[in-house]
Amino acid sequence: MKFEQVKVDVKKAVKARLSLYIQENYPELYGDRKRPMVLICPGGGYEHVSVREGEPIAFQFLAAGYHAAVLQYDVVGDGMEHPLPLLELAWTVSYIREHADAYAIDKDKIIVAGFSAGGHLAGCLGCFWNQEWFSKKTGMDKNCYRPNGLILAYPVITWGAYAHRPSFERLMGSQSSEELAMLLSLEKQVTDKVPPVFMWHTCEDTSVPLENSLLFARALRKAGVRFEYHVFPQGIHGLALATEETTMLDKNAIEPQCEQWISLCRNWIKHNI
Repeated sequence: MKFEQVKVDVKKAVKARLSLYIQENYPELYGDRKRPMVLICPGGGYEHVSVREGEPIAFQFLAAGYHAAVLQYDVVGDGMEHPLPLLELAWTVSYIREHADAYAIDKDKIIVAGFSAGGHLAGCLGCFWNQEWFSKKTGMDKNCYRPNGLILAYPVITWGAYAHRPSFERLMGSQSSEELAMLLSLEKQVTDKVPPVFMWHTCEDTSVPLENSLLFARALRKAGVRFEYHVFPQGIHGLALATEETTMLDKNAIEPQCEQWISLCRNWIKHNI
């Protein structure tokens, strides 16, 4: 495995960086084989970037034979406001696609994964990548940063009755308005241009209620977007891998039934991306 870190080159970016975990490419063994890339956006309510939802997740996708990457996007303490994290994510996808041959990445299999508020960030790219207002903001061709799939784990989605309001408030910052909140309420932004989605959540999540992903699933269904959606009966918010590896000493973050999400997801990539 090769490990590299790259500074995210976006105007106003402060600490944003990309960590790349690249499978070694042995032409004598694999020829010109290209592998999918899973780009991970950890959660943290746009207040911090969760360590638990970064590298440990990347290692699981590496074990399945994929490349992986983790985006440390800017958060509120860095002076972040919308659309900075989204611009950082778009730049990152574009960078990965631009360097796909050098890293032996299949440029048509770049999947963006997000956890909690990182799920909102990933979902924003999935919903907005083909919209003209966003293309103008990036200054890039929209096909450069188009995601080929989304993996959303207990995602923040809605500004409505089931909102995780701190995430929205931090993201909007001084621009806070009902109009912007509606734009960022992703169940209202789904079109048939959203790429295929894998999504999971738990019934017991009280921080980001299950209704967030239910509303998004309903919108995906209405738009005709292919998706796989798993709801587990037990489990707190922020489970990550739901194993001892990602508990951070909180035994409630071990949930055996939820551990299977990673194998279900890897199987989804194999057959749907």
